[in-house]
Amino acid sequence: MQRRRRRTTLALGLLAAATVLTACTGSGHKDGGEQRQADPDLPVRTRAVAATDALLAAYDTVIAGPGAGRAGELQPLRAELLRHRAAFAEGLPSAAPTAGGSATGSTAGATADSSGPAATAGADPTATATAAAVTTVAELGAAERRTAQARLADLPAASPDLARLLASVSASDALHAVALGDTTPVTAGAPAPAASATASPSGPTGTAASPAASPAGSTAPATAPGTGTPAASATPLPDGTATALQSALAAEHAAVYGYGVVGAKLPDDQQRTDARTAFATHEARRDTWRRLLAGSGATPGAAAAGYQLPFAVADAAGAARLAAHIEARLTDVYGELVAALPADRRVTAADALRGTALQARRWGSAGTAFPGLPEAAATDSPAPTPTG
Repeated sequence: MQRRRRRTTLALGLLAAATVLTACTGSGHKDGGEQRQADPDLPVRTRAVAATDALLAAYDTVIAGPGAGRAGELQPLRAELLRHRAAFAEGLPSAAPTAGGSATGSTAGATADSSGPAATAGADPTATATAAAVTTVAELGAAERRTAQARLADLPAASPDLARLLASVSASDALHAVALGDTTPVTAGAPAPAASATASPSGPTGTAASPAASPAGSTAPATAPGTGTPAASATPLPDGTATALQSALAAEHAAVYGYGVVGAKLPDDQQRTDARTAFATHEARRDTWRRLLAGSGATPGAAAAGYQLPFAVADAAGAARLAAHIEARLTDVYGELVAALPADRRVTAADALRGTALQARRWGSAGTAFPGLPEAAATDSPAPTPTG
């Protein structure tokens, strides 16, 4: 990881999500009493609420039993689940009960409490039975991981905004699992072609790592084998998709540069090893987006000659802070990419979002209930400004 002399702007902050997540109700009614239009996201939202209710029931079981001594650790995670449920319940029929048992159309004001979730219409009996079988903190961590995986299965069926929410909550579930001691890799549950089935790379805590090249294996761009040039059947990407991919590529160019600085300031210990792993992972993701863009006939954006860091990095503490900043900004980029990619490629971006969220937390970034959504960006450090 060699440092470069010239610097322009570190673009990570500028590539963060710039729009506010809106509710994907997809339904409405017309004057004159016409029948309400069907919400295409209704089945996905119903399953997402049911899965969250199952987790809430599991938390209540553990907190009331062997996990009582860790209630102070478990209650904040449960509170985040209530926020997840509120987001998924937007647009559901008004009769759908909330986690606290209130039959309202929106659970946006839900707060953590000690009550268990009420039954949800369309709840998965298997998920409910699985939640009932959870009695220990270790089993609760495994349940969070399985739920993180299951949410990925609905990515292709969801609208773009709901897909972004699913990917964000899946990443949050994975963070919960790690916090509860489950470091088993989260495997992609969606039927996307050649989707990555590995966890994020190891961070400063030394948790389980995925191969650095896993993102590269997650997408299969239309390129001629061994040439890196577009195949004859290459199909141009829609403008929004191409723009989001270029943003992800630019962010990974900046991340590769940034980790060069991080590695140079860390002592020759486990943290430097972790930084090298992260550096290789970002190189692999960068190459994935290059190939996908080239395979569509687009010209991948080139790296800048150098980047202006968002703050001075003089020691190991500053290096860890920069690594956390890089990863936190990338979660926003990948939240946008999940919504922009075609349905059969969303898992790839969701894998990247989860990986960056885990890395950000391991490097010391403050947590958020919705990694990759604008809410997280609003509380982060200001974005750097271009220098020319």
